[in-house]
Amino acid sequence: MHSTMIGAYGPWAASLVGDGPAAFSFRRGEWTDVEAWRPVARQRLLDRLARPDTGGAPEVTVRRQFTYDGLHVEELSWQLPYGPPTEAIFLKPAGATGKLPGVLALHDHAGNKVFGKLKIAQTADEVHPLMLGHYEAYYGGVAWANELAKRGYAVLAPDVYAFASRRVRLGDVPERIRDGLTVQDSGDPADIAAYNRWAGEHESIMAKSLFCAGTTWPGVFLAEDQCALDVLCARDDVDAERVGCGGLSGGGLRTVYLGGADPRIRCAVCVGMMTTWRDCLLNKSHTHTWMVYVPLLPPELDYPEILGLRVPLPTMVLNNIDDALFTLSEMERADGILREVYAKAGAEERYRCNFYPGPHKFDLEMQDDAFGWFDRWLF
Repeated sequence: MHSTMIGAYGPWAASLVGDGPAAFSFRRGEWTDVEAWRPVARQRLLDRLARPDTGGAPEVTVRRQFTYDGLHVEELSWQLPYGPPTEAIFLKPAGATGKLPGVLALHDHAGNKVFGKLKIAQTADEVHPLMLGHYEAYYGGVAWANELAKRGYAVLAPDVYAFASRRVRLGDVPERIRDGLTVQDSGDPADIAAYNRWAGEHESIMAKSLFCAGTTWPGVFLAEDQCALDVLCARDDVDAERVGCGGLSGGGLRTVYLGGADPRIRCAVCVGMMTTWRDCLLNKSHTHTWMVYVPLLPPELDYPEILGLRVPLPTMVLNNIDDALFTLSEMERADGILREVYAKAGAEERYRCNFYPGPHKFDLEMQDDAFGWFDRWLF
């Protein structure tokens, strides 16, 4: 027997999800009209996500604005009904006039919750050494939000729940679960590493607590990313009819849920976060965060079909052949599912999936392809 993440129980558990189209899949024979299917399937997704109420569009504070590397930069913040204020970075070409196409740039996970928006956006020549290493490891040595803004986009990079400005403070949790940690904000790499180890272990507590509250981690992500989308779309310098989103890894995860749930996202690019529930169940649950999962959803919508809810809106998926987070055959199967969804809707040209050599990354070649996709559909 092939080994699985849950041993001999794997085949039985996989059978609960099955191999055929899930219950709310557009690929099922009973659905022929995409406009009739989408609201039904999207509502089931929203029911399962159980988004918390974030109180509508937030009031935004501009904390600072300046010019850096040819870009107009704004450091923003807004207060949600829960937790510390959300901080974000807004970027656009310096001197740009009129309404620009907008992109919500979604930062990754990477086991580093001390940082969020600064993983993908740079606002000064002096960069924390951990972020320099991050750019090199995952992004071809650049802050990709900046590179996209230089092409003529208005780009908003917000922190999200449990990261950076939205992270859990050690002083706000009981001492008995702090593992003896007291220092959190020194900036020292050793302190950052210690906090990130703690925060990684804390994820199971966080997930269980969210379930007890009647919500889900992807539901919280979606609620907060939709608030950030409200902020971006409300700006006078953004054309709300030409807005996209994208990101690597955790940012790709957020793209799947936001792109699938919110039709304001006219173009979506998911990087390094596309597979199937079966892959997670049998092979790769140990490589993924609690932030991925939505109870009861897998028999109703396979993971790629969440992103497929946006059909026929333009969608790109970028995968790495040697990405250890996923099984290649299941990445290919997810591509097949999305191709079938788009073909059935008569929108084949609006879906693209590329595979690249190498490990988990969003390097310069991939960025060029992603930015070209945004250019095609948002300009």
